[in-house]
Amino acid sequence: MYLYSLTLQRATGIVCAINGNFSGGKTQEIVVARGKVLDLIRPDDNGKIQTLLSVEIFGAIRSLAQFRLTGSQKDYIVVGSDSGRIVILEYNKEKNVFDKIHQETFGKSGCRRIVPGQYLAIDPKGRAVMVGACEKQKLVYVLNRDTAARLTISSPLEAHKSHTIVYSICGVDCGFDNPIFAAIELDYSEVDQDSSGNAQREAQKHLTFYELDLGLNHVSRKWSDQVDNGANLLVTVPGGGDGPSGVLVCAENFVIYKNQGQADVRAVIPRRVDLPAERGVLIVSAATHKQKSMFFFLLQTEYGDIFKVTLEHNNDIVSELKVKYFDTIPVTTSICVLKSGFLFAASEFGNHSLYQFQAIGEDPDVESSSASLMETEEGFQPVYFQPRKLKNLVRIDQVESLMPIMDMKVSNLFEEETSQIYTLCGRGPRSSLRILRPGLAISEMAVSELPGVPSAVWTVKKSVSDEFDAYIVVSFANATLVLSIGETVEEVNDSGFLDTTPSLAVSLIGDDSLMQVHPNGIRHIREDGRINEWRTPGKRNIVKVGSNRLQVVIALSGGELIYFEVDMTGQLMEIEKHEMSGDIACLDIAPVPEGRQRSRFLAVGSYDNTIRILSLDPDDCMQILSVQSVSSIPESLLFLEVQASVDGEDGADHPANLFLNAGLQTGILFRTVVDMVTGQLSDSRSRFLGLRAPKLFSINIRGKHAMLCLSSRPWLGYIHQGHFLLTPLSYETLEYAASFSSDQCAEGVVAVAGSALRVFTIERLGETFNETVIPLRYTPRKFVVQVKRKLLVIIESDQGAFTAEEREAGKKECFEAAELGENGNVEQMENGDNEEDPLSDEHFGYPKAESDKWVSCIRVLDPKTATTTCLMELLDNEAAFSLCTVNFHDKEYGTLLAVGTAKGLQFWPKKSITAGYIHIYRFLDDGKSLELLHKTQVDGVPLALCQFQGRLLAGIGSVLRLYDLGKKRLLRKCENKLFPNNIISIQTYRDRIYVGDIQESFHYCKYRRDENQLYIFADDCVPRWLTASFHIDFDTMSGADKFGNVYFVRLPQDVSDEIEEDPTGGRIKWEQGKLNGAPNKVEEIVQFHVGDVVSCLQKASLIPGGGECIIYGTVMGSLGALLAFTSRDDVDFFSHLEMYMRQEHPPLCGRDHMAYRSAYFPVKDVIDGDLCEQYPTLPMDLQRKIADELDRTPGEILKKLEEIRNKII
Repeated sequence: MYLYSLTLQRATGIVCAINGNFSGGKTQEIVVARGKVLDLIRPDDNGKIQTLLSVEIFGAIRSLAQFRLTGSQKDYIVVGSDSGRIVILEYNKEKNVFDKIHQETFGKSGCRRIVPGQYLAIDPKGRAVMVGACEKQKLVYVLNRDTAARLTISSPLEAHKSHTIVYSICGVDCGFDNPIFAAIELDYSEVDQDSSGNAQREAQKHLTFYELDLGLNHVSRKWSDQVDNGANLLVTVPGGGDGPSGVLVCAENFVIYKNQGQADVRAVIPRRVDLPAERGVLIVSAATHKQKSMFFFLLQTEYGDIFKVTLEHNNDIVSELKVKYFDTIPVTTSICVLKSGFLFAASEFGNHSLYQFQAIGEDPDVESSSASLMETEEGFQPVYFQPRKLKNLVRIDQVESLMPIMDMKVSNLFEEETSQIYTLCGRGPRSSLRILRPGLAISEMAVSELPGVPSAVWTVKKSVSDEFDAYIVVSFANATLVLSIGETVEEVNDSGFLDTTPSLAVSLIGDDSLMQVHPNGIRHIREDGRINEWRTPGKRNIVKVGSNRLQVVIALSGGELIYFEVDMTGQLMEIEKHEMSGDIACLDIAPVPEGRQRSRFLAVGSYDNTIRILSLDPDDCMQILSVQSVSSIPESLLFLEVQASVDGEDGADHPANLFLNAGLQTGILFRTVVDMVTGQLSDSRSRFLGLRAPKLFSINIRGKHAMLCLSSRPWLGYIHQGHFLLTPLSYETLEYAASFSSDQCAEGVVAVAGSALRVFTIERLGETFNETVIPLRYTPRKFVVQVKRKLLVIIESDQGAFTAEEREAGKKECFEAAELGENGNVEQMENGDNEEDPLSDEHFGYPKAESDKWVSCIRVLDPKTATTTCLMELLDNEAAFSLCTVNFHDKEYGTLLAVGTAKGLQFWPKKSITAGYIHIYRFLDDGKSLELLHKTQVDGVPLALCQFQGRLLAGIGSVLRLYDLGKKRLLRKCENKLFPNNIISIQTYRDRIYVGDIQESFHYCKYRRDENQLYIFADDCVPRWLTASFHIDFDTMSGADKFGNVYFVRLPQDVSDEIEEDPTGGRIKWEQGKLNGAPNKVEEIVQFHVGDVVSCLQKASLIPGGGECIIYGTVMGSLGALLAFTSRDDVDFFSHLEMYMRQEHPPLCGRDHMAYRSAYFPVKDVIDGDLCEQYPTLPMDLQRKIADELDRTPGEILKKLEEIRNKII
């Protein structure tokens, strides 16, 4: 079995983010690392975040830093990854790519303890970079310029110290003196030698300064001083004339300013009033904002509160350190303060946000200072504050993030054409159920009812030079309605259009006159109001029209074509007539090329299932240039011109092309390339779009031509980063559409559906899915779909939080306290701005409880209306961990719900529980609510439940147990205690049971009914820490492990047959075990390193009538698919393409592609589609080189890539 792996949705979580001027010039961009993807994003003028570039680097990005050489205008990017190499990138604005400027190898690949790459520090003047490992090794590279002003890099200088753990490093700003780097270190050499444990208790962290002597080219330890053992983060303080230099050490509960030769300046971090005393406060992310005259730091704590830190200094001596409450936003991994007044927050979980500064925290607020630090017997006196609404920041945009995906199912509950993907995402108060549909998101601008059922709609400008459209023209069965576009849209009667007849086409013709084609003729409205009418000869009617700005072709009933051109004076002149053999089904004229007077090609679709290309040149007018036969009658034709792209402006090199698109009656879109000289057709592709014949319209998206196809749902065809993408729009069925441009909406679409006129815009291009979000209360764990009733049942649980009632009571107390004005914030409460809850949990996080306290609930949710029909909180410190629906033998209650819970679960100092339970619920009022039948105590945490032959299978610790339903509790029927550790998944098929163990992969079991025994007859010989599993077929299981691998195992056919044909069961019972396990071993048939922990697997089809593939969701919030190849030729083609791509286009950050995909086990029988899909982004000569090696043309390779992608989504 060979599989093709393709990422459908790139990772949405962010590991780290940096900001700088990467494109040169004034604009600030942000570079974000999403695990194995490097993105460049930028807020546009309206404050919406746009992705400029997204690159898969086939490696794990661990750290990012930016630096600028003195006097230059552009920032470079340094990437620390798992490749054992330091990589310096530059963003190339013209080609829209990251160029690799330097790549220096210094160690082994992989994330190892002593190989640098985990930490990066930059000298603030851009003269050196330090790359650090978690232990022992630190390397310093000197950065310089050569004579041609290119960046050069020295050989590495060592700053190693063995037996030392590093917690954080940063550069110290000391102007143009020798560069200094600071590190928080812990020496454990004595702890290793000491068996009594005294040394461990006395171990002390130190802050160490390393100096790089540029003259001697050598790094030495300059200074070391003790620092709090809670120290975790260093922040550079501006120096060299801008400030006092030195570093801020962020430690548990404190911020300390340290510098060589100065006393420590220490201030406490204010804590929330409701924080339990046992919990400290740590800083998790920091940003510095520096202007000419002042600087300040924003530090964010692990609870989401941001503090503004300022230093009072005089001649480089710091006298006071102030920590002032600034605002509270969800916890981030990185915050970036942009010079343009934005703050980008890369959230740890949930959506990322872009905020705008309203103020910089000058108003009085809760503040702690080094001057007012009080010491008591217990330690330092804490300072308390109460979180409030945003005051200094305002959120203006957010970027969707699915991180982490906890569980996922694919099902078509809405009865749409394609299935929806239901994912449980997020954590704590930011968790949600997200319903993903393949397609682009639409934002609807206006919907207005029309007086009848319209058949068509057009928009026209009054002149070529106009920026916006002047009229919307709507055609009905016996009339035409003209609407003018201004501040509002209203009907006009003086436009010159004939309104007593339906229209067939309305367009701008020549430079400034309008044309209306109706069944009896052509009406030509000149700019000065003169109207010329051309009438049809005799009783014949016009049936079809094709036109561009200077040419018109009409088709009369019976098959006669008449061709008109606009002459020099702007008149419409009849040029040529031509009789076709039969009636004409559709027409289109190619757009007029730049600098030409006419276009050469006319396409005519006939009822004999052919499309003909006719010439419009005066020399061979109406001669047939080429004929293409298609599978059914063409209903609609559209020429789409793609401008040439040189140096990859839109992400790839390609010549100018003319495509002819045809919508066929069977619902297929047929695309073919038209040779611009001869008119010959080549390289045709077809794709099924829906049950109605697609109607094709040309619209503009981001200044480029795109195609809108209206079948049983709308589709958009456009070029994005070098790929031609054909993506559905998540919108209802439309009848007719036109592009729309007004001053309120620059790039929209106006369409008619039913009796309504709709105006909408198409959001974020390049996305595969759009999502509907339903918020949840706690971290979701698992869910089941009730397919018949179209409902979901979700279990949610959180550790160390309060129940909803306790939280409400606590909030009420806060308000009462606030009204007494403890924080001096009375005025804020009074203005009646309590419409939105001022302390929304989504924003502030839950108040923290003791860590052994759990809260949990079971929720029944109707996804169609997004309403929760039933929500049951579990009481008494119980938390739900597993669930399944089960039909027991006695049909008394029908389908029941089984939920596995644990009471008082603790993980530290060792894992323990008070009790485990299995609850049985029955569904009431058609599945919408639950009622507890009974609960059964068990001796462990039931982490897996599954229905099996009218009974319930439960995995409780290392025991697999079979239960039946009793009146008061569940009754044990049978058990097997031979599993190695913890059972975390159970799947069944016929009489086989497939059990997943937490660290020993899969076990295949069989239940013998006659003996009432469970036997393990096969297992895996590779220890795998399972995170997800799915049953594929009778002998095959797919699984994923916690190191980011996906694998398939299969029981050999002969063994499977023997097990099935064993009549007495003696064979399973008495067979000798192998390797401390079962007698038979499964074989690994597929192995692939995804590079991200896979949390759920599902077998499903995402396209109507398409084949099934395995879909996976990951912790970083990405979705991918594995599609089985059906032909050997495809396997050969793609494995060769992958091989050449590996050679010609190695990954950006220096990891070897083959080694990356084989990080833990050698990759087996999986072709990496993400690498193959980078083919169109290569330069044209490289594309040709690879195509020649494969004996194909670049066009054929692109067609193959498109075809296989269309099989998946």
